[in-house]
Amino acid sequence: MKSTIFKFNSMMASLLPLLFVFAIQSWRVTSQQYNNIFILAGQSNMAGRGGVNETTATWDGVVPPQCRPNPSILRLNAQLEWVEAQEPLHADIDVTKTNGVGPGMAFANRILEKQPGMGLIGLVPCAIGGTNISEWERGKVLYTRMMKRVKASLQLQGGGGVEALLWYQGESDTLLLSDAKSYRRRLRKFFSDLRADLNSPLLPIIQVALASGEGPYMEVVREAQLDTDLLNLRTVDAKGLPLGPDGLHLTTQAQVSLGQMMADAFLQFVPTSLPKNNALPIHNGAPPTRPYNGASQIYMLPILITFLILVSLTLL
Repeated sequence: MKSTIFKFNSMMASLLPLLFVFAIQSWRVTSQQYNNIFILAGQSNMAGRGGVNETTATWDGVVPPQCRPNPSILRLNAQLEWVEAQEPLHADIDVTKTNGVGPGMAFANRILEKQPGMGLIGLVPCAIGGTNISEWERGKVLYTRMMKRVKASLQLQGGGGVEALLWYQGESDTLLLSDAKSYRRRLRKFFSDLRADLNSPLLPIIQVALASGEGPYMEVVREAQLDTDLLNLRTVDAKGLPLGPDGLHLTTQAQVSLGQMMADAFLQFVPTSLPKNNALPIHNGAPPTRPYNGASQIYMLPILITFLILVSLTLL
């Protein structure tokens, strides 16, 4: 009997290192396969015009370090496939315009810098330059196309969950007073429809208050953006960021700053350890609070399993 127990203990002891490695690797693969999906929507400053010469319609090709590719940052291309993200993110989406640096890559790199254990980030570019918010209404082409792309991103291999909407739009709504005055109502309706169609009533939204406008009613639109108060909505103010020679589009460095500001806003009130689509509800501009963080307990699971095996062996 003692000989049998000894052989059993010896066999289990030899398997312990393999069990431990297997548990760690299994968890690592599972966590890395999950895509943290972010929707990028709006008009030209979301699509990115950093480094674009509006006269010659060419991009200078300069990619700042904060916007360089990272194997953990993916982009949903026009063919609805995940590919490694690189600037310009909207090159095959906003196809009638010349695209340059936008806030998306700086946003994603900042997230991974602050939360290296977050896993894969999946960016879903949907922005189209020169669009009025009325063109983003539910049932219209831009909204339908955005929803098609988002749903496709959720169904691709590896799965995923929509973490937030990144929204920068409104310059075109500064041309007419009627559009500027109706912006608040249309904006709230857009956010509400998107959340409803994604079955995510608390979907985090990071919107940008305008830095520029095409017409004389920029402050009316800005007021609507800054005063919109919804749960899990944060507004980042782009006013004062450097603009290009056209006085409308953010420079490359301004886009880097904006992307990092948006990332910081997202991280302040959406702990990455919360269940997907169950973000901490706060009002726009409210001070962030953080609930109980169970991430350490989850990552300790493989070690706990190994510890229990060791204990059981000592009791034999």
